[in-house]
Amino acid sequence: MTNAEFGDAFTLYGIMAMLFYFPGGFLADRFSARKLITFSLVATAFGGLVFALIPGFVVLTILFGYWGITTVFLLWAAMIKATREWGGKLAQGRAFGLLDGGRGLVSAGAASLAVLVLAAFLPDNLETISNEDRTQAIRSVILYYSLLTLVAAGMTWLFIPDSKFESGTDNRNLFSGLKYIIYNRSVWLQAVIVVCAYCGYKGLDYYTTYAVDILGMDEVRAARFMSNASYLRAVAAIGGGFLADRFTTKRIIGITFGLVLVSYLSLANIVPETNMLNIIYGNMIFTFIAVYALRGVYFALLEETKVIGYHTGAAVGLISVIGFTPDIFFYSAGGRIIDASPGLPGFRFYYLFLGAFALLGLIATLILFSKNLFRFRDS
Repeated sequence: MTNAEFGDAFTLYGIMAMLFYFPGGFLADRFSARKLITFSLVATAFGGLVFALIPGFVVLTILFGYWGITTVFLLWAAMIKATREWGGKLAQGRAFGLLDGGRGLVSAGAASLAVLVLAAFLPDNLETISNEDRTQAIRSVILYYSLLTLVAAGMTWLFIPDSKFESGTDNRNLFSGLKYIIYNRSVWLQAVIVVCAYCGYKGLDYYTTYAVDILGMDEVRAARFMSNASYLRAVAAIGGGFLADRFTTKRIIGITFGLVLVSYLSLANIVPETNMLNIIYGNMIFTFIAVYALRGVYFALLEETKVIGYHTGAAVGLISVIGFTPDIFFYSAGGRIIDASPGLPGFRFYYLFLGAFALLGLIATLILFSKNLFRFRDS
């Protein structure tokens, strides 16, 4: 398959994900997170068995669409709701920080093991490698990830308790939270915060190009820099979670957006000369830490804004369907900004583009917690 064909096949995953974030939230309010997450992981692993057959374009497209349902409709809101329940009223930051930091750490560790699996099924002399060798090697990696997913399903069933639905509420009605979240301005403002933080996260993907084209790194050094920086996710997310519990999530998010804005403005204006490279690297590493910290704690706002517990899934569904729209527009917009002014000018505009989202996120955070401009709706 060509890169374009594979990209077209994957597009259906994005479409299904955007369609099912919202209804998945209502599902999470009706059924136990333990059951939903377990079933999601088993169903996702089953798809891996189909993937291991190395299917053609049509089957692969259907498979990606199927995964859009199993990993979003059944999993996402249920996972966020289970994390909120686990964190209680006093440890929301730590709960969500551990969730995102743990996801990053497990992802990096699993990828490192996947490389060993791949190497084990390839011949020592790669010059003699055949298509059959390649197929067997990639099939082994797919089955390895499918096995990990099944193990996660078993751990979920054993260690996550069933959700406790509050008595006296209409939480068994699939759409009982629709009116609540639509008229709850805190939910909409949290969606804006997630959009802005997620744009910062997506923005990290162009750092490799910046390192090669502007800073003069070769491709190997740039890839190693990005790989090493990705391990900051666990430290930043967990650290951000502990700080959020100590100083409140709203303060950590507001301060972080402000610092990220300064960092982007610096990157947009610093000339990459030899005596300035350390400052540039420092700014880049700081944005990694700050963006990972934001991702780790933004769902902890659900508790601070007093979103009713049995409407958590519905709120997460709305926040997610809006908050993760950068999956649709960010790469297209960012790539065009860089290409419109090749070289350093393009990246200056790119960092200003990221700075605009940081500023918007800061404004949304200030509005969300301004007593003069806004009062929470608890019911």
